[in-house]
Amino acid sequence: MLSTTLCGVKLDNPTVLASGILGVTAASLAMVARAGAGAVTKKSIGPKAREGHDNPTMVEVTGGYLNGMGLPTCSVEEAIGELKEYQKLSTTPIIASFYGTSIDEYGALAKRLDGKADLLEANISCPNVASEFGRSFSASCDDASAVVKAIKANAKTPLLVKLSPNVPNLGEIARAVVKAGADGITAINTVGPGMVIDLKTKKPVLSNKTGGMSGPAVKPIMIRCVYEIYEATGGKVPILATGGILTGEDAAEAIMAGACAVGIGTGIKYRGIEIFKLVQDELKKVMKAEGFKTVDAMVGAAHG
Repeated sequence: MLSTTLCGVKLDNPTVLASGILGVTAASLAMVARAGAGAVTKKSIGPKAREGHDNPTMVEVTGGYLNGMGLPTCSVEEAIGELKEYQKLSTTPIIASFYGTSIDEYGALAKRLDGKADLLEANISCPNVASEFGRSFSASCDDASAVVKAIKANAKTPLLVKLSPNVPNLGEIARAVVKAGADGITAINTVGPGMVIDLKTKKPVLSNKTGGMSGPAVKPIMIRCVYEIYEATGGKVPILATGGILTGEDAAEAIMAGACAVGIGTGIKYRGIEIFKLVQDELKKVMKAEGFKTVDAMVGAAHG
Protein backbone atom coordinates (compact mmCIF):
# COMPACT_ATOMS: atom_id res chain seq x y z
CA MET A 1 0.00 0.00 0.00
CA LEU A 2 2.80 2.44 0.87
CA SER A 3 5.51 1.40 -1.58
CA THR A 4 6.61 4.05 -4.05
CA THR A 5 9.36 4.79 -6.54
CA LEU A 6 11.72 7.76 -6.42
CA CYS A 7 13.69 8.32 -9.63
CA GLY A 8 13.53 4.62 -10.41
CA VAL A 9 14.54 3.52 -6.91
CA LYS A 10 11.90 1.47 -5.07
CA LEU A 11 11.05 2.54 -1.52
CA ASP A 12 9.04 0.33 0.84
CA ASN A 13 7.30 3.48 2.05
CA PRO A 14 7.46 7.19 1.15
CA THR A 15 9.17 8.46 4.33
CA VAL A 16 12.75 9.63 3.88
CA LEU A 17 15.28 10.91 6.40
CA ALA A 18 16.05 14.45 5.25
CA SER A 19 19.62 15.67 4.88
CA GLY A 20 21.36 17.07 7.95
CA ILE A 21 19.52 15.12 10.67
CA LEU A 22 21.11 11.91 12.05
CA GLY A 23 22.85 11.48 8.72
CA VAL A 24 26.52 11.82 9.63
CA THR A 25 27.58 8.25 10.39
CA ALA A 26 26.73 4.85 8.95
CA ALA A 27 25.52 3.74 12.38
CA SER A 28 23.05 6.61 12.78
CA LEU A 29 21.77 6.20 9.23
CA ALA A 30 21.25 2.48 9.79
CA MET A 31 19.43 3.24 13.04
CA VAL A 32 16.96 5.43 11.14
CA ALA A 33 16.52 2.72 8.50
CA ARG A 34 15.67 0.22 11.24
CA ALA A 35 13.18 2.74 12.63
CA GLY A 36 11.22 2.42 9.41
CA ALA A 37 12.37 5.10 6.97
CA GLY A 38 11.86 4.18 3.32
CA ALA A 39 15.19 5.84 2.47
CA VAL A 40 17.84 7.83 4.30
CA THR A 41 19.92 10.84 3.25
CA LYS A 42 23.59 11.31 4.09
CA LYS A 43 24.35 14.78 5.43
CA SER A 44 25.58 17.03 2.63
CA ILE A 45 29.09 16.16 1.45
CA GLY A 46 31.37 18.98 0.35
CA PRO A 47 34.52 19.13 -1.78
CA LYS A 48 36.68 19.37 1.35
CA ALA A 49 36.41 19.21 5.13
CA ARG A 50 34.66 22.23 6.64
CA GLU A 51 34.20 23.22 10.27
CA GLY A 52 31.02 25.23 9.93
CA HIS A 53 30.04 28.14 12.18
CA ASP A 54 30.82 28.50 15.86
CA ASN A 55 28.10 27.79 18.41
CA PRO A 56 25.34 28.68 18.90
CA THR A 57 24.18 27.34 15.54
CA MET A 58 20.52 26.55 16.29
CA VAL A 59 17.76 28.31 18.16
CA GLU A 60 14.15 27.23 18.72
CA VAL A 61 11.50 29.68 17.60
CA THR A 62 7.72 29.57 17.33
CA GLY A 63 6.92 26.81 14.86
CA GLY A 64 10.39 25.36 14.45
CA TYR A 65 14.09 26.15 14.45
CA LEU A 66 16.57 28.54 12.90
CA ASN A 67 19.67 26.69 11.74
CA GLY A 68 22.95 28.46 11.02
CA MET A 69 25.34 25.51 11.27
CA GLY A 70 27.32 26.50 8.20
CA LEU A 71 27.48 23.00 6.68
CA PRO A 72 30.13 21.35 8.87
CA THR A 73 31.57 18.64 6.64
CA CYS A 74 33.97 15.74 6.90
CA SER A 75 36.40 14.90 4.08
CA VAL A 76 35.11 13.28 0.91
CA GLU A 77 37.10 10.15 1.70
CA GLU A 78 35.50 9.84 5.13
CA ALA A 79 32.03 10.46 3.70
CA ILE A 80 32.48 7.75 1.06
CA GLY A 81 33.70 5.42 3.79
CA GLU A 82 30.49 6.03 5.76
CA LEU A 83 28.39 5.34 2.64
CA LYS A 84 30.18 2.03 2.09
CA GLU A 85 29.82 1.07 5.75
CA TYR A 86 26.11 1.92 5.72
CA GLN A 87 25.51 -0.40 2.79
CA LYS A 88 27.01 -3.23 4.85
CA LEU A 89 24.52 -2.49 7.62
CA SER A 90 21.29 -1.86 5.67
CA THR A 91 19.57 -2.50 2.36
CA THR A 92 17.34 0.57 2.73
CA PRO A 93 18.16 2.98 -0.13
CA ILE A 94 20.53 5.83 0.67
CA ILE A 95 20.71 9.28 -0.90
CA ALA A 96 24.06 11.10 -0.98
CA SER A 97 23.50 14.83 -0.62
CA PHE A 98 26.39 17.03 -1.75
CA TYR A 99 27.29 20.66 -2.43
CA GLY A 100 29.95 22.80 -4.08
CA THR A 101 30.94 26.42 -4.47
CA SER A 102 31.61 26.20 -8.21
CA ILE A 103 30.25 24.31 -11.20
CA ASP A 104 33.53 22.42 -11.50
CA GLU A 105 33.33 21.34 -7.85
CA TYR A 106 29.86 19.90 -8.37
CA GLY A 107 31.06 17.96 -11.39
CA ALA A 108 34.17 16.64 -9.68
CA LEU A 109 32.31 15.63 -6.55
CA ALA A 110 29.55 13.93 -8.55
CA LYS A 111 32.22 11.87 -10.30
CA ARG A 112 33.62 10.70 -6.94
CA LEU A 113 30.17 9.89 -5.54
CA ASP A 114 28.81 8.17 -8.63
CA GLY A 115 27.74 4.63 -7.78
CA LYS A 116 28.37 5.14 -4.07
CA ALA A 117 24.66 5.66 -3.24
CA ASP A 118 21.27 4.78 -4.72
CA LEU A 119 20.53 8.44 -5.46
CA LEU A 120 22.48 11.69 -5.51
CA GLU A 121 20.98 14.93 -4.20
CA ALA A 122 22.60 18.14 -5.40
CA ASN A 123 22.17 20.73 -2.68
CA ILE A 124 22.29 23.87 -4.81
CA SER A 125 20.21 25.94 -2.39
CA CYS A 126 21.99 25.99 0.98
CA PRO A 127 21.98 29.56 2.37
CA ASN A 128 25.38 28.94 3.99
CA VAL A 129 27.27 28.50 0.72
CA ALA A 130 27.75 31.25 -1.85
CA SER A 131 28.47 30.22 -5.42
CA GLU A 132 31.26 31.42 -7.66
CA PHE A 133 28.74 33.98 -8.89
CA GLY A 134 28.13 35.40 -5.40
CA ARG A 135 24.61 33.99 -5.14
CA SER A 136 22.91 30.66 -4.59
CA PHE A 137 22.98 28.38 -7.64
CA SER A 138 19.25 27.87 -7.05
CA ALA A 139 18.50 31.55 -7.67
CA SER A 140 19.06 31.42 -11.43
CA CYS A 141 17.81 29.13 -14.19
CA ASP A 142 21.16 29.41 -15.99
CA ASP A 143 23.27 28.71 -12.88
CA ALA A 144 21.11 25.80 -11.77
CA SER A 145 21.14 24.30 -15.27
CA ALA A 146 24.92 24.60 -15.53
CA VAL A 147 25.37 22.71 -12.26
CA VAL A 148 23.03 19.92 -13.33
CA LYS A 149 24.76 19.54 -16.70
CA ALA A 150 28.15 19.29 -14.98
CA ILE A 151 26.85 16.62 -12.61
CA LYS A 152 25.15 14.57 -15.32
CA ALA A 153 28.32 14.68 -17.43
CA ASN A 154 30.17 13.01 -14.56
CA ALA A 155 27.65 10.66 -12.92
CA LYS A 156 25.07 8.11 -13.99
CA THR A 157 23.44 7.75 -10.56
CA PRO A 158 19.88 9.22 -10.59
CA LEU A 159 19.94 12.87 -9.52
CA LEU A 160 17.63 14.87 -7.28
CA VAL A 161 18.15 18.65 -7.25
CA LYS A 162 17.30 20.46 -4.01
CA LEU A 163 15.62 23.79 -4.69
CA SER A 164 15.02 26.87 -2.56
CA PRO A 165 11.65 28.40 -1.70
CA ASN A 166 13.30 31.84 -1.55
CA VAL A 167 12.93 32.65 -5.26
CA PRO A 168 10.14 34.32 -7.27
CA ASN A 169 10.36 31.93 -10.24
CA LEU A 170 10.49 28.47 -8.69
CA GLY A 171 8.51 26.85 -11.50
CA GLU A 172 10.89 28.19 -14.14
CA ILE A 173 13.92 26.97 -12.22
CA ALA A 174 12.33 23.54 -11.78
CA ARG A 175 11.73 23.28 -15.53
CA ALA A 176 15.30 24.42 -16.21
CA VAL A 177 16.95 21.75 -14.04
CA VAL A 178 14.73 19.04 -15.50
CA LYS A 179 15.62 20.15 -19.02
CA ALA A 180 19.30 20.04 -17.99
CA GLY A 181 18.94 16.42 -16.93
CA ALA A 182 17.70 16.27 -13.33
CA ASP A 183 15.83 13.04 -12.63
CA GLY A 184 13.84 14.51 -9.75
CA ILE A 185 13.49 17.49 -7.41
CA THR A 186 13.77 17.87 -3.66
CA ALA A 187 11.58 20.70 -2.38
CA ILE A 188 12.37 22.57 -0.27
CA ASN A 189 15.46 23.78 1.54
CA THR A 190 15.06 26.01 4.58
CA VAL A 191 13.08 29.24 4.44
CA GLY A 192 14.58 32.60 5.17
CA PRO A 193 17.09 33.39 6.46
CA GLY A 194 15.66 34.59 9.75
CA MET A 195 17.08 36.12 12.89
CA VAL A 196 16.51 36.05 16.66
CA ILE A 197 17.90 38.79 18.95
CA ASP A 198 18.74 38.21 22.61
CA LEU A 199 17.21 41.05 24.60
CA LYS A 200 19.86 40.93 27.35
CA THR A 201 22.96 40.89 25.15
CA LYS A 202 21.23 42.96 22.48
CA LYS A 203 22.84 40.78 19.81
CA PRO A 204 21.68 38.08 17.40
CA VAL A 205 21.55 34.68 19.12
CA LEU A 206 23.19 32.72 16.29
CA SER A 207 26.90 33.16 15.78
CA ASN A 208 26.22 33.55 12.06
CA LYS A 209 23.49 36.09 12.97
CA THR A 210 21.01 34.46 10.58
CA GLY A 211 19.76 30.95 9.93
CA GLY A 212 17.34 28.99 7.78
CA MET A 213 13.89 28.18 9.17
CA SER A 214 12.70 24.57 9.43
CA GLY A 215 9.83 22.88 11.24
CA PRO A 216 6.02 22.94 11.17
CA ALA A 217 5.77 26.65 10.32
CA VAL A 218 7.31 26.12 6.88
CA LYS A 219 4.91 23.36 5.81
CA PRO A 220 2.41 25.64 4.00
CA ILE A 221 5.30 27.14 2.02
CA MET A 222 6.60 23.68 1.16
CA ILE A 223 3.15 22.55 0.04
CA ARG A 224 2.81 25.57 -2.24
CA CYS A 225 6.28 24.94 -3.70
CA VAL A 226 5.58 21.26 -4.38
CA TYR A 227 2.26 22.16 -5.98
CA GLU A 228 3.96 24.81 -8.15
CA ILE A 229 6.76 22.46 -9.24
CA TYR A 230 4.27 19.72 -10.10
CA GLU A 231 2.29 22.16 -12.25
CA ALA A 232 5.40 23.57 -13.90
CA THR A 233 6.77 20.15 -14.83
CA GLY A 234 3.47 18.68 -15.95
CA GLY A 235 3.39 16.15 -13.13
CA LYS A 236 6.07 14.08 -14.87
CA VAL A 237 8.98 14.61 -12.45
CA PRO A 238 9.40 12.81 -9.10
CA ILE A 239 9.33 15.23 -6.16
CA LEU A 240 10.71 14.58 -2.68
CA ALA A 241 8.84 16.98 -0.37
CA THR A 242 10.71 18.21 2.71
CA GLY A 243 9.70 20.90 5.15
CA GLY A 244 7.53 20.74 8.25
CA ILE A 245 6.17 17.21 7.94
CA LEU A 246 5.17 15.83 11.35
CA THR A 247 2.17 13.61 10.72
CA GLY A 248 0.62 11.27 8.20
CA GLU A 249 -1.86 14.01 7.38
CA ASP A 250 1.05 16.32 6.53
CA ALA A 251 2.53 13.60 4.32
CA ALA A 252 -0.81 13.07 2.56
CA GLU A 253 -1.07 16.80 1.90
CA ALA A 254 2.40 16.86 0.34
CA ILE A 255 1.65 13.80 -1.78
CA MET A 256 -1.63 15.28 -2.99
CA ALA A 257 0.32 18.43 -3.90
CA GLY A 258 2.54 16.32 -6.14
CA ALA A 259 5.24 14.56 -4.11
CA CYS A 260 5.93 10.83 -4.36
CA ALA A 261 7.99 10.76 -1.15
CA VAL A 262 8.34 12.95 1.93
CA GLY A 263 11.45 13.99 3.83
CA ILE A 264 11.41 14.17 7.62
CA GLY A 265 14.04 16.04 9.63
CA THR A 266 13.02 18.50 12.32
CA GLY A 267 10.00 16.29 13.00
CA ILE A 268 12.30 13.84 14.79
CA LYS A 269 12.78 16.46 17.51
CA TYR A 270 9.04 16.62 18.09
CA ARG A 271 8.03 12.94 17.83
CA GLY A 272 11.27 11.00 18.20
CA ILE A 273 12.77 8.49 15.81
CA GLU A 274 9.45 6.63 15.91
CA ILE A 275 8.06 9.36 13.64
CA PHE A 276 8.71 7.31 10.51
CA LYS A 277 6.39 4.49 11.56
CA LEU A 278 3.90 6.89 13.11
CA VAL A 279 3.64 8.84 9.85
CA GLN A 280 3.19 5.60 7.90
CA ASP A 281 0.38 4.40 10.16
CA GLU A 282 -1.36 7.77 9.99
CA LEU A 283 -0.92 7.96 6.22
CA LYS A 284 -2.54 4.54 5.81
CA LYS A 285 -5.57 5.79 7.72
CA VAL A 286 -5.88 8.84 5.47
CA MET A 287 -5.52 6.72 2.34
CA LYS A 288 -8.18 4.28 3.52
CA ALA A 289 -10.55 7.08 4.47
CA GLU A 290 -10.09 8.85 1.12
CA GLY A 291 -10.16 5.74 -1.04
CA PHE A 292 -6.53 5.57 -2.18
CA LYS A 293 -5.10 2.05 -2.50
CA THR A 294 -1.58 3.19 -3.45
CA VAL A 295 0.68 6.18 -2.93
CA ASP A 296 0.94 6.59 -6.70
CA ALA A 297 -2.82 7.03 -6.94
CA MET A 298 -2.63 9.89 -4.43
CA VAL A 299 0.24 11.77 -6.08
CA GLY A 300 -1.02 15.06 -7.47
CA ALA A 301 -4.65 14.47 -6.42
CA ALA A 302 -4.98 18.14 -5.45
CA HIS A 303 -4.54 19.14 -9.09
CA GLY A 304 -7.85 17.64 -10.12
